Amino acid sequence: MTVGLHQSVAETRSVASRVILYPGAAGGLGAGTTLSLLEAGDRVIAVDKDGKKMDSLDAAAAARSLDGLTILQVDLGELEGLRRALDTVAQETGGIDVVINNAAIYPRRPAKDFSIEDHQAVQRVNVDAAIVCVQVALPHMRAQHWGLIVNVASITAYGGWPDLSPYVQSKGALTGLARAWAREFGPFGITVNAISPGAFPTDAEKIHPDPETYARYIVEHQAIKRRGRPADIAGVLRFFISDQAGFIAGRTLNVDGGWVMQ
Repeated sequence: MTVGLHQSVAETRSVASRVILYPGAAGGLGAGTTLSLLEAGDRVIAVDKDGKKMDSLDAAAAARSLDGLTILQVDLGELEGLRRALDTVAQETGGIDVVINNAAIYPRRPAKDFSIEDHQAVQRVNVDAAIVCVQVALPHMRAQHWGLIVNVASITAYGGWPDLSPYVQSKGALTGLARAWAREFGPFGITVNAISPGAFPTDAEKIHPDPETYARYIVEHQAIKRRGRPADIAGVLRFFISDQAGFIAGRTLNVDGGWVMQ
């Protein structure tokens, strides 16, 4: 396991800022959202194991003179190491106010070719790591009687996407956990919701053998005839972790251009 921890620009946060734990913060959707949160004055603990992506995110924040980014390079699949690293950073920051569970891996092949070990590997990163993140953040949230958790699920959980069964399984689990946690944590002033992004042009699409045909297929199935942008996700995440969403709990919102309508 490799753990790297440093402050991007500033050591201290403003009184009004929140500490946001964001696994998967350096990915295609995560990076744009992270910059948006930093611009709003929040402090973001970006968790990922991809050093190049983390360096790129750090550089983007510095180029915009954005304070408050903490880089935590750790393998999310190594759960005990993840817990130790998060315990340390939570102590250094004084606690975690918000968790956005966005990290995911997405191997692609027919269901018959996935072993149980393959399913378990996806579950560790996509679900079990999210559970660890919430468990580390929970004591502080309960103590201050306030906290926000958003699970990033996927519209694939509604069906219609072959060859992704472990990924679909994991995203269905995140939706269920959002509901279970919302019920259990609500009495402590903690709200939990989920968002289900549609097909956004990120590295995840590289698993498709014909990206151009796939992109046309996406737009044909959406009510809104354009590809999604990171800003579309950032806006919804910022809403769910704002006071305006303070009376919403256990909900899953599709952000998919009107692909799945439920």
